[in-house]
Amino acid sequence: MPIATENLSRSEKLRIIEQLWDELSHDPCSIESPAWHADALREAEAQVASGEARFLDWEQAKARLRQGDA
Repeated sequence: MPIATENLSRSEKLRIIEQLWDELSHDPCSIESPAWHADALREAEAQVASGEARFLDWEQAKARLRQGDA
């Protein structure tokens, strides 16, 4: 069931997201990670181990995400 959010302000929407995240994070074991997540973690670990991994600082990562280059 969709929740009507179109009339909420940006700050109200962010407060809802924060509240939901807070509630969900209280019991992380109750949330099962999808299978692809384990595969992605193994791939990232392999890239780090082989020296192929590239890292960005947080400001660079945010800029890339905002540009849609992620």
